[in-house]
Amino acid sequence: MKSTHLVAVLPALGILWILDVPGRLGAVYITEQYLAVVLGLAVLGGVLISPLPRLWRSADLAFGVVTMLAWFWLAYNYQDWLLSAASRGPEKWLPALIALVGLVEVTRRACGGVLALLGLAFVAYGFLGWMAPGTLEGAYLKPARYLLYLYSDSNSVPGLVLNVGATQILGFIIFGATLNAVGGSDAMTQLALALMGHRRGGPAKVAILASSLFGTLSGSTVANVMSTGVVTIPMMKKSGYPARYAAAIEAVASNGGQIAPPVMGATAFVIAEFLQVGYADVVIAAFLPALFYYYLLYRQVDCYAVAHGITGAPRDSLPRLRAALKGSWPLLAPLGVLVWFLFVLGYSPGKSALYSSGAALALHLVTARHKGEVLALLPRILIESGRTLIPILLVCGVAGIIIGTINITGLGFSITLALGRIAEVGGVWALLLTTALLAIVLGVGMPTTGVYVVLSVLLAPALVRFGITPMAANLFILYFGLLSMLTPPVAIASYAAASIAGSDMWATGLTGMKLALTAYLLPFVFAMNPALLMDGTWPEIAVSGLTILVSGYLLAEVLAARHAFGGGLMRIVAGLVAVTVGGSTIFLAPASGPGIALALLSLPIVYGLTRLRGPAAPTPLAPSQKGS
Repeated sequence: MKSTHLVAVLPALGILWILDVPGRLGAVYITEQYLAVVLGLAVLGGVLISPLPRLWRSADLAFGVVTMLAWFWLAYNYQDWLLSAASRGPEKWLPALIALVGLVEVTRRACGGVLALLGLAFVAYGFLGWMAPGTLEGAYLKPARYLLYLYSDSNSVPGLVLNVGATQILGFIIFGATLNAVGGSDAMTQLALALMGHRRGGPAKVAILASSLFGTLSGSTVANVMSTGVVTIPMMKKSGYPARYAAAIEAVASNGGQIAPPVMGATAFVIAEFLQVGYADVVIAAFLPALFYYYLLYRQVDCYAVAHGITGAPRDSLPRLRAALKGSWPLLAPLGVLVWFLFVLGYSPGKSALYSSGAALALHLVTARHKGEVLALLPRILIESGRTLIPILLVCGVAGIIIGTINITGLGFSITLALGRIAEVGGVWALLLTTALLAIVLGVGMPTTGVYVVLSVLLAPALVRFGITPMAANLFILYFGLLSMLTPPVAIASYAAASIAGSDMWATGLTGMKLALTAYLLPFVFAMNPALLMDGTWPEIAVSGLTILVSGYLLAEVLAARHAFGGGLMRIVAGLVAVTVGGSTIFLAPASGPGIALALLSLPIVYGLTRLRGPAAPTPLAPSQKGS
């Protein structure tokens, strides 16, 4: 079987499961059986996509087949094993060992070594944790019991995370591949060019809009950078942005797609499942922080363009807005169908995504010149979906190992106690700062879903224990886990963009940190003031939102332009006002008299600072700066 055939089987099987085709035909299967089959196929697919050198190819293929069969063995026997859970013979633990070793090894190849090493570290703890000192001491587990727990228990590998990956995330991967096949990605770029290309600093604003649209459907910041950056980064450089700045804009905009509703790189579904809340609740909570993230990025780009005289592209070189809107149906119509099924009819995310994919194909069938084109798209959609899905399923599988180990050993409780001691000594701010640093370190090199799953189990419970709301705690760790993509020395998103721009990697990473300042500050704000997550009264939400907007307006110019507000003392004053106004949402009750007064007072202060600034002559970039 060719690798492309196997890759296409995975999403096809997922479609049948999501639409309950087996049930309609009278077949009865347990969810864990489906998950075991899907994971087995993903492991073999990972071997075929990321093989060993040719000398070892035959042995490698045999390794993949044996590992797949070990997972199939679980699916075949699962219902019988439910009745004989106490039995732990070699017919159970030996396939478990093969399946788990194969899963970790293929994850190492397909997804990088970080998550695989983390999975191995947790497995080692599962076997040896009872020997750990002090708070980290875990329960003693017999090896056979531990292996079988990871292999077959619904709280471990064939559990919640893999189920979300093999249903909801799978559906949206197919939706994204379908949009791409019918021209949706081109429509995004054309619409962004028509809307933003002619404005000052237009190419950078095109990058922000296009990357936010594409990024929310993509499960990977780096994939987003490589998809949109090859178009937007050369455009930005040509318009006058330095290479490091162009690369940083693309990296920050692409990373923002992972926190932007409605899809949030598929993490929104996992958050909803973990918190046992509606998908709409997650989308609503994430809306304002994502809006402020892109608002500050847009303002910095605009202020930089003003300060350095960077103009937009000539209108005659851009697509016309009417034509772009007319050609954007491959994007807008399926998105409208998606919103209808999700929020109006209340369908599950997986089914909604599949029905929206069907709508996109139906519309393409109506308008295509040759009807055979649509049928030719189906294999392409399945293959593209499968290639995207394989690493995600592998990540979900290893995340299940981590979650299972935490559950059975009591490690999660130990970590919560350790973080709790930090909070008792240094207060909740010390806890938040420690959690943020740990999230950045642990998130290094992992895909978005993997970042969230690991951190939500390890770090979020301690935040909730000390008074942070569950939604705020989970979004807090998601934000900082994703910031590992932008924070040197790793900063893989910034480095991917730098490779396209030809810029210095460290300079790009540090510039990206400055552009993404909102993402470093906002989580602390909404952790202490959940009104920013729409959790509060309307006056609280309105006042909190106003203060953050005012703070962001000032802060963006202070950061983007060295001569902001005339430079010198006025720039310092503007920065202090920005910090004071933004900080008031934490230290003052938003709907209190002082909170409302400060929010209203900030408006004339901003107006006054802007008037004092006066019109500033742009400072063109030196040729040496443009190339850096």
